[in-house]
Amino acid sequence: MKPRVKTLTKKDVAKKVAEDHDERLYHTSKWVDSTFAALRELMLTTDEEVRIEIRDFGVFEVKITRPKPKARNPKTGDTVYIPWRKKTHFKPSKLIREALQQPLSDEKIKEIMEE
Repeated sequence: MKPRVKTLTKKDVAKKVAEDHDERLYHTSKWVDSTFAALRELMLTTDEEVRIEIRDFGVFEVKITRPKPKARNPKTGDTVYIPWRKKTHFKPSKLIREALQQPLSDEKIKEIMEE
């Protein structure tokens, strides 16, 4: 069985910020929490489509989807109506996209294959 992928949390982000700015985790946890809370609030409180652009990181978008009056429940086969709704989309910045598209080293490939 393939090992579980490592999950990074807000606490990991706060630790990284604390290291980078030589601050205590107690302070940086508040900064990270308030940043994510502000992003969440901006995304949830809008009544229309919104775009939150963070340079060198990416763009968060809230988009409105159209209703689907003839969707089908695959389990029962019944026709179901799906109303208007909002969905989120994240598009990474060019900097992140290019970094993630770099080929892996031979050592990293061997490490992955051994797992």
